[in-house]
Amino acid sequence: MKILAIESSCDETAAAVVEDGRTVLSNCVASQIEMHTIYGGVVPEIASRKHVEAITGLADQALIQAGVTKGELDAVAVTYAPGLIGAVLVGVNFAKGAAMALNLPLIPVHHVRGHIAANYLTYPDLEPPFVCLCVSGGTTAIVDVRSYTQMEVLGGTRDDAAGECFDKVARVLGIGYPGGGPMDRLGRAGNDRRYELPVGHVAGAELDMSFSGLKTASLNLIHNAQQKGEELNLPDFAASFGRAVSDSLVPRVMAAAREKGYGQIAVAGGVAANSRIRADLQAACAASGDKLYLPELKYCGDNAAMIGCQGYYEWKAGHVSGWDLNAYATRDIALG
Repeated sequence: MKILAIESSCDETAAAVVEDGRTVLSNCVASQIEMHTIYGGVVPEIASRKHVEAITGLADQALIQAGVTKGELDAVAVTYAPGLIGAVLVGVNFAKGAAMALNLPLIPVHHVRGHIAANYLTYPDLEPPFVCLCVSGGTTAIVDVRSYTQMEVLGGTRDDAAGECFDKVARVLGIGYPGGGPMDRLGRAGNDRRYELPVGHVAGAELDMSFSGLKTASLNLIHNAQQKGEELNLPDFAASFGRAVSDSLVPRVMAAAREKGYGQIAVAGGVAANSRIRADLQAACAASGDKLYLPELKYCGDNAAMIGCQGYYEWKAGHVSGWDLNAYATRDIALG
């Protein structure tokens, strides 16, 4: 089964052709990072307009790279939630038009479910059930993946997402956008004990997290140093910040894994590319005996191949939409 997949939930337009859920025939991404870097973050209106400009040509490009004609497609899958509503609408409307014109099934895919499915592209042997840590600019959650389409959030952030904190701190430091990559590269050469930063806890909800305190403490530290004319050691600060984020995430996903007892842990989302988090998870799983699945770096960020992969399993479960499919800024992963 060949699926044309569309992703436009934030600042990257993506189109891919995926066969039978696991074979990527093409995976095309048009990034808007250079434009949004000027503003230090994503400007929703600009993102939506750029999606409109890019999406048709990108879909054609995906078909050409895959060596597939429109007549050989079996379905169209699209991210319909969550995300920037204007951006998501562009992808949904394009996918509806393509599916209607080609008389093909239309498959709605939850963006975070797509990130989880990126692991299937890297590991053909991976099957549910497993516990997945989902970390990105908009999501931080620990998900019980019971089957390809049955999922439950076991814990998550009560405020800011981990990726959002990376972005905001990096912006204040002036080291680039998105912030995850620059902070990660800086931190590799730093002393992660130089600066003591808080690790949030949520009383009575041990699998939940909070990153607003870490963000506030980090910004205060930076501003205080600037006001006093003191030089902040950037590699040490970045390493300390990375340790604080990892110390929030890793113990909780390991606790969830012990609770479920599946013996399998996966990671998903843009922050899954962070070297500190990956290393800490590898060490934790080596100690616990759990098998760890880390997606290839090319599948950590937003892409359409992951949407095509998850779309295949949604289709097998009968999750096909009518022409009234709408876009949603927020959506519970359990609802699909």
